Amino acid sequence: MSDTSRSRPLGAQISHMLKSRGVDTIFGIPGVHNQEMYRGIEEAGIRHLLARHEQGAGFMADGYARASGKPGVAYVITGPGLCNTMTPMGQAYSDSVPVLVLSSCLDETAATRGQLHQMLDQEAAGATVADWSYTAHTASAAYSLIDRALTEFQTARPRTKHIQVPIQALVAEADPAPDAAPKVTRTPQSLPDGIAERIKAAKRPLFILGGGSVRASDAARAALRTLRAASFPTYAGRGVVSVKDDPLHYSGFLGRPESASVAASADLVIVVGSELSEMDLWRDKLGHEGDMIRVDIDPEVLGQTPGSIAVQMTAQDFFAGLNAALEGHQANTSWTESEVADARKRWRAESDSERTGIVRVCDALIEVMPEDTMYFSDMTQFAYTGKEVWDMHRPGHWHHPYGFGTLGYALPAGIGGAAARPGLPTVVIAGDYGFQYTVQELGTAVEVGQPLPILLWDNGKLKEIEDSMVAAQIAPNSVIAHNPDFCALAEAYGAKSAAPKSLGELQEAVKAAFKADGPTLIYMTADMAD
Repeated sequence: MSDTSRSRPLGAQISHMLKSRGVDTIFGIPGVHNQEMYRGIEEAGIRHLLARHEQGAGFMADGYARASGKPGVAYVITGPGLCNTMTPMGQAYSDSVPVLVLSSCLDETAATRGQLHQMLDQEAAGATVADWSYTAHTASAAYSLIDRALTEFQTARPRTKHIQVPIQALVAEADPAPDAAPKVTRTPQSLPDGIAERIKAAKRPLFILGGGSVRASDAARAALRTLRAASFPTYAGRGVVSVKDDPLHYSGFLGRPESASVAASADLVIVVGSELSEMDLWRDKLGHEGDMIRVDIDPEVLGQTPGSIAVQMTAQDFFAGLNAALEGHQANTSWTESEVADARKRWRAESDSERTGIVRVCDALIEVMPEDTMYFSDMTQFAYTGKEVWDMHRPGHWHHPYGFGTLGYALPAGIGGAAARPGLPTVVIAGDYGFQYTVQELGTAVEVGQPLPILLWDNGKLKEIEDSMVAAQIAPNSVIAHNPDFCALAEAYGAKSAAPKSLGELQEAVKAAFKADGPTLIYMTADMAD
């Protein structure tokens, strides 16, 4: 254990402080402006994963946070380093992921122009994609802001935080950070009066389960079984309930237009941990005009549906209180398993007809995936279909750039997720175009040396955009790009590759990839499903 009592440059003290607060992994790229932050990494006993681009570092921190439940931390340099990280910062903000970005900054920018990496207002730039962005001019300010960020990750809606430290402050000698304050203890909340009674009285209660309900899966399943309530997940809430365990679960089809009719048929809708955003519904409204209960920790979300009953509490407390109130309750609802199963069957057929061939490939993959597999997907038609038809049995095991909708997310996020779960299966799902946004992170994946199947779906074009243009009566333009030999490219980085010609060969390639000593790119096309 290193000596944490002596004076060091502030950059080194920050690493020691993070280690003392439980941070064991940092993602980033060292540069001349933030090299002092790297002085203390090894001495503190923190693992550092070298990204090939700051965007990759930010996505790795995001994937690590989603997989581990702990904050993901990225170190980046002044100016372009922060700018390159702003896309993943925005993604983590929109998807409520605890990512802490620590950057260097220039000591002053008003009196001197032409400095290396100079920006007009770096702090303000960070604030556009973060919960907050502040400059720590002193050691005590840096320590205070770091502790504030870590505390807010635990107690409020987790969203990106950015702290920048002037270069001269990083270089200056500083005393160690103070001891960590006692962890915040949360007192469980009681269910507000009358809520349980309203839910028990409903004849067609419908639950919408968002990403905020992921940690309440067992309690949510118990409550829905007792109530015989129907349910939808948002994409982020998939796995909180599964079709395998609850035949009244509609699975990931909330974005289907007909789901509005299902919502309209409910006499009470209970939305737990979801914004009901555009990316959840793909329409303006849920479709329900009757009574609604909204449960969320974010007051901004609770104010979005005038007339609804707003309950500010965690999903864990809500379902714990509801289950206590349901003891001895005999459900008398009108939902039937056949109506839910028929709807799922119709919507699955719709999904298959819209993006032909993908459903069969998904079915083949499901058969060979280990039970605890965690998925990181990109903006690609394969993922759009998979998010609907791939019934998840565990919550928080399929991660996607839901809100910000960035391309290039899957590979670096999967690397971060795999780093958080050594020995457990992780899979990357990417499309041919988006994969090239961050393909260079194959180098990091090879260096990490963990099994990582990378399922690359190649339809030879920006197919989703082409379909959208055609639907809008726009002649498709610039939707076809020259692709490399992806297998050869992967092997050039030192990864393995496979190009299966059939679904059976695909299954064997996936099995082998889970046993490999590094990443394996598995090249997929629609021809496999023929």
